[in-house]
Amino acid sequence: MSLRPSPWVSVLYVVGLVSVFLGERVAGAGTERLVLSGLGLALVLLAVAWRVSRTVRASGDGRRLERWLLGLFLLGGLGLALYVLSSDVAPWGVSLKKQAPRLAVVLAALFPALLAATLLPLVLVELAVAAMARGPVLEMGRVRAALHSGLGLAFALVFAFSTMYVATQADVSWDLAYFRTARPGEATRKLARGLNAPVEVTLFFPPANDVRQALEQYFRELSRESGLLKVEVLDQAVEPARAKAMGVGENGSVVFSRGQRHERLKVPLELERARGQLQRLDEDVYRRLRVVARPRRVLYLTVGHGERGLMPQSATALEKARPGLSQLEEWLRVLNVEVRTLGVAEGLETEVPRDAAVVAVMGPERDFTPEELAALRRYVEHGGRLWLALEPDGPGFEPLLEPLGLKLLRTPLANDQRYLRISHQQNDRGNLVTASVSSHASVGTLASLGSEASIVFPGAAALESVEPLPKGVKHAVSVRASAETFQDANHDFIPNEGESRRAWPLVVAVEKAGVSGASPARVVAMGDSDVMTDGGPRGYGNPYLLMDTVLWLLGEEALAGEVSNEEDVPLQHTRQKDVVWFYSAVFLAPAMVLGAGFLVTRRRGRRRAPRAPGGGAS
Repeated sequence: MSLRPSPWVSVLYVVGLVSVFLGERVAGAGTERLVLSGLGLALVLLAVAWRVSRTVRASGDGRRLERWLLGLFLLGGLGLALYVLSSDVAPWGVSLKKQAPRLAVVLAALFPALLAATLLPLVLVELAVAAMARGPVLEMGRVRAALHSGLGLAFALVFAFSTMYVATQADVSWDLAYFRTARPGEATRKLARGLNAPVEVTLFFPPANDVRQALEQYFRELSRESGLLKVEVLDQAVEPARAKAMGVGENGSVVFSRGQRHERLKVPLELERARGQLQRLDEDVYRRLRVVARPRRVLYLTVGHGERGLMPQSATALEKARPGLSQLEEWLRVLNVEVRTLGVAEGLETEVPRDAAVVAVMGPERDFTPEELAALRRYVEHGGRLWLALEPDGPGFEPLLEPLGLKLLRTPLANDQRYLRISHQQNDRGNLVTASVSSHASVGTLASLGSEASIVFPGAAALESVEPLPKGVKHAVSVRASAETFQDANHDFIPNEGESRRAWPLVVAVEKAGVSGASPARVVAMGDSDVMTDGGPRGYGNPYLLMDTVLWLLGEEALAGEVSNEEDVPLQHTRQKDVVWFYSAVFLAPAMVLGAGFLVTRRRGRRRAPRAPGGGAS
């Protein structure tokens, strides 16, 4: 018997469910609830009976369709029955929530899932059948696809709600951010190995503390480097007297002690607050360990000749703005080196102070007086340590450089192949980038890092050895420019004829025998002072060049090494990269998705296309 599909059975079924919903969730109690819920149940039962009748009378594909719809009706009816069992309208008059609360929760979560698995496929199947109402036959493939799509949507919906419910009840949070406490770096290990007297490290933390465990792991590894480094963990609440003797009033402190000298490091007790400090822990430990293990040294910065100062210099009518050296001061503080100024007022025209461990001349713009140069020359002849950072357009310092066998070539350098883009202008070619360092002790850390720590020299000039070298003078070119670098005589940043390319010396370390039994002098000459300013690029090897230079001048080159740091490195995009990412996200990614979809659709269409009798596609 042929039986045409009718959507009214499903409409009656859905109306019954809606009526039950209004009675239970909107009316809530009283006669309205009884009427609506009772009417809804009656309509649902009537629809099921109607569907059974149609299933019995139908044949062929129509019967298959009626069976599928009847199955959906029964599934929804099961959900309705579970709701009745779990609610206060149970037929036995006692709420299941009181008798079996867990079962009631399970049923309360299950019946919406069954209703969703009923209604969504039912709607899609009826829509598919309605689209074929005028067709001669039912395409059961389309009906089956609609049924599966509806079930898939229902399962996805149930999965999403279940996941959200479980996540809410579990109340668990996962931190997937990268975090690791810094390990002892090579510089800190060398410092520990070089201890010549006992140093005690006391950690004041309560038991079962995450920060304490991280610190214990770090210092346990560091203490293996030297038997003179003792590590002890105390609870300030248990040992208040010892804590007071070290100047500690509460937990959350690390004390470095040598004799009566104490250096304290505060660390928060909560891991979340201490996260950043633990990532750079090695630098803090290195600084305090060096303070108690090594005597404080003094570095004098000359002033009065337009040199670079610790603070940035604002632009004036006669001078341009210049960045300061605050970052250099910070690194020197790590090395337990104090920075003082030295000018005419401090007696530079007479002599260099006796407590000077290093004298630094950073990018002067005006000539020194003959008396000042004579004082610096006498300082070097008697074993002094001099750091010269010069500029192409600054004074030549010939009276000071000639006895050292050096000459500053005043022509600025440029490179059209290997340079750092900052302003995206032609003058960026003056920002030389090089990883060409020697194995000299004044660049020991850079040599070990290799190409991972390139150095940037913005606006540098070359230094040249004057042959033959003066007696008792030894040179070591520690840093060279890359081989494509040329002397930019006309300042157009373009290699012209006559502007030769060479691996020009940028940093030269000089040792000169002292007079009258004095210890040998050490001098580091650089053809650029911007290399150490705050305006220099971050993420390059410039800080290691400064650290290595100072340690070599202090005679502590054996302590040079890398300081461990686990802090996240921020991603820096140039404007050109940002433009590429923007257009890639707006145009390229959607175009790739559309292209892939077009290819897949076209390939599927070719597979389905019937073939002509002769073998070609019709």
